[in-house]
Amino acid sequence: MTTDRAFRILLAPPGASFTARPGETLLAAAERAGIALPNSCRNGSCRTCICRVAKGVIRHLVEWPGLSADEKREGYVLPCVACAETGVTLEAPAARAAGGTA
Repeated sequence: MTTDRAFRILLAPPGASFTARPGETLLAAAERAGIALPNSCRNGSCRTCICRVAKGVIRHLVEWPGLSADEKREGYVLPCVACAETGVTLEAPAARAAGGTA
């Protein structure tokens, strides 16, 4: 098993992309790439970072993040406690490049 594998994350909109390492939260990976996603608690309860996965597979690091069963079925995700399992297209209209727009 290789440890240098990374997944491409595309933000739609604004069309920016970044890579996420295995086990790295989507929020941490975005921040490492200079992309700001709204966030507050970083533990899956406040829902400030809520986005929707349009394509790809994620895994939440907490058993039941602050999402309803319907939201989970509809593809909503909390990037502060979610890791990519594949490449992902993430609907994140509030994403911004650090200090500007993404």
